[in-house]
Amino acid sequence: MIATPPPVQEQVLTHTAILFAPEEERSRLISVQCRPQGTPAQGLCPLPLVQDYFTESLGPSTIILTQGLNGEPLRFPLHIWYCPKSLLKNSPVNRAIYRITSGAAPKPWCGMVIVLKFNGTRRQGYTDAGVNDLPALSAYFLAYK
Repeated sequence: MIATPPPVQEQVLTHTAILFAPEEERSRLISVQCRPQGTPAQGLCPLPLVQDYFTESLGPSTIILTQGLNGEPLRFPLHIWYCPKSLLKNSPVNRAIYRITSGAAPKPWCGMVIVLKFNGTRRQGYTDAGVNDLPALSAYFLAYK
């Protein structure tokens, strides 16, 4: 009998992200799996597997938030995933974002939003996001036009 090696299993990393679901009053923390793209030495950031949260055929778009309150640079930039179609067609307002902005945002956010946190300014990987990231996100949503 010839021994065969076990099948290669792709390594998947899991990080905590912030989910702003349109129908929920508050944001919540979720686990997002990320698939590595090459090696850390190659400087490629893992690919977050967030497509299941976005039902639109074109999938999500992203914004990288590098500034926090008062324009201060963020040591750990935030990667925001959202559906541009939901913003354009004025889907139901995202109640969780409405809540953290106290309804004062000049343009309401619609649709699903997921926020991951980079592990440094070079944006080569992720670390866990948490409630301490909400003030910077609130400032961003308040400034968005």
